[in-house]
Amino acid sequence: MTTTRRLLFLVEEPSMEAFLRGLISRILPDCKFKIRWFQGKGDLMANLPNRLRAYSRWLPENWRIVVMVDRDNDDCRVLKAQLEKAAAESRLRTRAQSGGACWQVVNRIVIEELEAWYFGDWDAVRRAYPRVPATIPGKAKYRNPDDIRGGTWESFERVLQKHEYFKGGLRKIEAARAIAPHVDPGRNRSPSFAAFRDALVEAAA
Repeated sequence: MTTTRRLLFLVEEPSMEAFLRGLISRILPDCKFKIRWFQGKGDLMANLPNRLRAYSRWLPENWRIVVMVDRDNDDCRVLKAQLEKAAAESRLRTRAQSGGACWQVVNRIVIEELEAWYFGDWDAVRRAYPRVPATIPGKAKYRNPDDIRGGTWESFERVLQKHEYFKGGLRKIEAARAIAPHVDPGRNRSPSFAAFRDALVEAAA
């Protein structure tokens, strides 16, 4: 089996890039990777077909592409179908379509958005922002990180502002850089984070 020597991430925005740069080495210590961020979800989705077609012309056998988009208010199934279609039309094998065979692309949907993953590892948040209480994950509205209503980043901002952080508004890149080094990939309670983590481990296997 060919060893995966590089992962290529396609993400919506620089806050996810900042988070991944602090996280990947905690999941795959020896992995080399590149991250390409876009100007939001619309920009990524619009450019994805052409970019995947370009990659398909030269992608080495031991590279894997990880496409990451926020669900936001979209239907997960429709969004996933759009991502899978872009890869299929580029003649790249996706993890979902491969049936266990060697794949080149994995599509991962962050539910609802990056801040859900912060709620999933509240200990990491408290390491970065120690004034926030440890009791947050026990509250009913935060118990399932992937099912927080009313906007995940807005909820995260409100919690931090209540405890005297980011009074002028959440600075997403700064928060990502502060939290990511403290994340324990094995304890995150977000199902979408677990699916992402497991795909990375498989990619490097």
